[in-house]
Order: sequence, then C-alpha cells, then structure tokens
Amino acid sequence: MKALIITDIQYDFLPGRSLAVPGGDEIIPLVNRLQELFPLVVATQDWHPAGHSSFASSHPGKSVFEAIAYHGSEQILWPDHCVQNSRGAEISTDINQHHIEAIFRKGMDPEIDSYSAFYDNEHKKSTGLADYLKGRKVTRVYLVGLAADFCVGFSALDALNEGFETYLIEDATRPISADGFIAMKERIRQQGGHIISSDMVL
Repeated sequence: MKALIITDIQYDFLPGRSLAVPGGDEIIPLVNRLQELFPLVVATQDWHPAGHSSFASSHPGKSVFEAIAYHGSEQILWPDHCVQNSRGAEISTDINQHHIEAIFRKGMDPEIDSYSAFYDNEHKKSTGLADYLKGRKVTRVYLVGLAADFCVGFSALDALNEGFETYLIEDATRPISADGFIAMKERIRQQGGHIISSDMVL
C-alpha cells in the first residue's frame, strides 16, 4: 500500500510568519488534490517547547541561521517557531484534514532538533511513524510539505533507511534554500529514492 506524508504545513512556515518558506502557501491546493489519491494520509507537526535549543534566542550572542556545535552535533539556529499551543504551530486550516488519519508531532525534546518525520536529528527517539506505516502494510511513501531541504528531505532519507520505496513530489514542496534542495535531492537519489512531479501521480 502507498501513503502520503504531509510534512509541517504549519503557519510559522508560511509567508509572513517567523520561519517562512518562500512560496510555502503555493503548494497547499496541490497537496489537497494529492490527498484524494491515497488510501492513507498522515501529517507531521513541529511541536517545540518554549526555549528550544534550536532557537537562536536560546543562545545569547548568537544569530538566526548561524550554525553552532551543540552536544557534539551541528545545530542551525532558527527563529522561534512552532512553539507548542501557539497559533504558529497549528497546521494551516487551508489544508483539508478530512483525509489525514494521524498526526505525528516532533521536536518536543528541548535539547535535540527534529527535522525528520521518523526520528530526531540524533536518531535517539522515534516518532512511531515507521511502525505505524508498517502496521498498515505500507511499502511506498510519497512526501510533500515544508521545507524541502530540511524536514521533507530528511524524512525521505529516513524513510529509505526504514525500507520504504520513497518518492518526493518536487512541485508539492518548497525549500528554504534552492542550493540546499539540490544537494538534498542528490542525497535522496544516491540512497535509492525518487524525485518526481505531481503529474506522475495525478
């Protein structure tokens, strides 16, 4: 069976918000159309506690988008975003949620960032998504959402590592950095993933 994974289409990632992905709102009508074609649709939601270690505001003297060493790993410092119970953390109401069977929250550990829908960035904790999909006999996953070069891309890499046939629908996602997305697509292809356009699904 195939499943559609809708990644982090939340207000704080949309234009005009704290960590806006350029053109992030443009994919929503397409994502809603794609949902109609899948027997299983799940979504993810960034769900950070206030003062999360990935926020630049948690590191005095550091700047937004600066990369630092934190607990032995590189951490990009982001603007405060998707704080639990805030408006910015809500999934956009323009997303049709009637087809979404389950929502998997991530980024709740204050000390570890979590891009992927499957694991935190250090692979210490699972969201439970892989087991959920396998329990539903899913073998192929299709990824859409925000942002292409971070949460969508790392979700694709983890999906491949979990043994799923993996497709990233390129026109149903948007990156923060175009160059970063080019590099991410190459990583996905090298691991056996597929980069496709929506007309191959619709």
